[in-house]
Amino acid sequence: MTLRVGMLTSGGDCQGLNSAMRGVAKRLYEADQNTEIIGFLDGFYGLMNGAYREMKSADFSGILATGGTILGTSRQPFKLLETPLHPDAAPNPTRKEAMIRTYRDLKLDALVILGGNGTHKTANALFQAGLNIITLPKTIDNDLYETDSTFGFQSAVNIATEVIDGIHSTATSHGRVFIIEIMGHKVGWLTLHAGIAGGADVILIPEIPYEPMAIVKAIRKREAQKKPFSIIAIAEGAKSKAEASLSKSEYAARISKERHLSVAYRLWAVLNELTVKEIRCVVPGHFQRGGSPSPYDRVLTTALGVKAGDYILDKKFGFMMALRNNEISAVPLDKVAHRMKAIPKDHYLIDAARKTGIYFGDEKII
Repeated sequence: MTLRVGMLTSGGDCQGLNSAMRGVAKRLYEADQNTEIIGFLDGFYGLMNGAYREMKSADFSGILATGGTILGTSRQPFKLLETPLHPDAAPNPTRKEAMIRTYRDLKLDALVILGGNGTHKTANALFQAGLNIITLPKTIDNDLYETDSTFGFQSAVNIATEVIDGIHSTATSHGRVFIIEIMGHKVGWLTLHAGIAGGADVILIPEIPYEPMAIVKAIRKREAQKKPFSIIAIAEGAKSKAEASLSKSEYAARISKERHLSVAYRLWAVLNELTVKEIRCVVPGHFQRGGSPSPYDRVLTTALGVKAGDYILDKKFGFMMALRNNEISAVPLDKVAHRMKAIPKDHYLIDAARKTGIYFGDEKII
């Protein structure tokens, strides 16, 4: 009996999506060359609307180092899962019902979903509805529970670190303060790793609200030590203590009034009033999640993909493939969905950073 497997990439793109799909496909084709793989276009949009392409073995050749995703991706919010697919049309299935219908119409034996937090909420809901689901942990934020590292994370760390490295020379030459904005709305794993690796002097992350004056004092302390420049690595979701005390609506209203381009420029505006140092902002943005996956991520995604193929062949479903304690294992989806892995304030990397003189904006500096 021919094995029919669907595959889709959902949410924001990152490095390693193609190499992960390649790992799954190669494992399945190795087991049975007659395996049929259906690639859904643009994530859950393709599953909802029956937009797909029948893949061939050759489609997974030569994509190990290719960035992005050959299937395309899109964001489909989990909170809309039970809403009508086409509000003005009849019949009018919900988005979830449309996904299930496409799965059943295509007579799929399994569906492989590659994605991050929101994606795993939907994946778990589809599994609970009776579909055979396997997932792979994708996100540069590294914020998925039950896995030591998501794929895409190390590639993004490499790029963000290169940005910080490159800024060091001009910061040193001009004796300036540079604020470098790193991706990460809700967690600071990427900023923490890149900040330490790039030798940032101040690291600001969502998990540790900061005091602007503490940053100014850190800059002045460095000047007193004959260090005329400073590098501030700030996660895009970092907040001051005053901002962190606001409700979501209050914070949104405040941001709307200020009209700064991003968090780096908001911090620039504040520090510019408190210090006479020249301050510049650098926002590498989506560059951090583009380009080829790092060798580490190519190896990780291959191993994750093969494990996913093993579970499909063994007819074990409802799991996310994960890297845990340097081994590839499987974690039940209900342990992953609706949870987010933030950085503990007592994390060993935060402790190590502090002990090397890196500031987090919460210190009492004399």
